[in-house]
Amino acid sequence: MLKIWGRTNSINVQKVLWCCHELGLDYDRIDAGLHFGVTNTPEYSAINPNRLVPTIEDGEVKLWESNVIVRYLAHKYDAGGLCPADLSTRFDAERWMDWQATVFWPALRPLFIALIRTRAAERDDSAVSTAEAQSLSAVRILDHRLEDQAFLAGRAFTMGDIPVAATVHRWYSLDIDHPELPNVRRWYDLMRGRPAFQRIVMTPLS
Repeated sequence: MLKIWGRTNSINVQKVLWCCHELGLDYDRIDAGLHFGVTNTPEYSAINPNRLVPTIEDGEVKLWESNVIVRYLAHKYDAGGLCPADLSTRFDAERWMDWQATVFWPALRPLFIALIRTRAAERDDSAVSTAEAQSLSAVRILDHRLEDQAFLAGRAFTMGDIPVAATVHRWYSLDIDHPELPNVRRWYDLMRGRPAFQRIVMTPLS
């Protein structure tokens, strides 16, 4: 059985769990990271030298990096569906997965850490303001992308939507200003209609 190490309140673990539920995969999840520990043990670091979550073990395959894991699961278990068969569509989806990791989440993460995991008296207001502006800039890029298509890689839900939607959920859940962005809102509402998204991603931030 597929084994997943990671705590359920981690956005990166949520991506993988959401993907598993979309695919109908059974898995065994082990709490790991932050107060659960595990990641600093020699056994875990032998699998994932970064000592972060998630990590998966699928038979002989051991992987870390959440977006890579989503790609792997989609390709192995739903090639032609969650992992598009058309080459241009597939790499369009992959591009947005990379964008989430290199642009969107680096902009949003400092804001999330400041507002959710830092006491108000210890926050750097200037850093918070900068992160809020950078996050909004990323979401505006997303809104433009969704102007004339239902999903990030075209007409169908794909693996490309998973990392970005998990991040958008956090953006909407933070106590910040959310300007009217109709295309993102429409797409986000589609995500919120998915049972797997409701179960895995739509949980209190912590």
